[in-house]
Amino acid sequence: MKTSRSTTRHPDRVDHHRAQHLSLETRQILTEDGVVSVLVNDSESPLGWLARRKGRDGRSMISPHQFIAGEKLRADFTRGNMAPRMTANWAAPTGGRPRGASSSPGEMTDIMMTARQRVSQALEACGPEFSGVLMDVCCFLRGLEDIERERNWPARSAKVVLQLALDRLARHYGFASEVRGQPSKVRTWLADDAAFET
Repeated sequence: MKTSRSTTRHPDRVDHHRAQHLSLETRQILTEDGVVSVLVNDSESPLGWLARRKGRDGRSMISPHQFIAGEKLRADFTRGNMAPRMTANWAAPTGGRPRGASSSPGEMTDIMMTARQRVSQALEACGPEFSGVLMDVCCFLRGLEDIERERNWPARSAKVVLQLALDRLARHYGFASEVRGQPSKVRTWLADDAAFET
């Protein structure tokens, strides 16, 4: 995934005054129609903030592969139309389905269904101990301080839990070895001079 810092104010797409308060970047993303350039606001994502912020050791608080794994989960969550509706549905007929009811199978597209399946599989692979924090940070864009306060966790503990969760998510998506920066090796209990026979 290519990322380039944008130095223009994007007057044709975003109001000049609003653009001053955003962290706008142009990204190349892969869609069903091919690679497309999109303008994104990195300041809206807690993962974007963590990826840009440096720790005491000078490294980013989350690795690029952790960031990509979290953004992949968020993209599927968005494609699956899984976010709760925050406004009235004026297209729905009066007396229709009750408030909070999910989309009917007839209203869902194949893209929505497969995106929901990918979210479900990813959260199942991460387990119940990590799926909640992944949903809060990656999908609902909640800050780490809010999560710590809500769950009565010690200060700065949400960052550690999130890093572990993103490691597991990255492993599920297939770049676990890249998270650590080295190829994964098969571990065996064989002696140094022993070998497998074929």
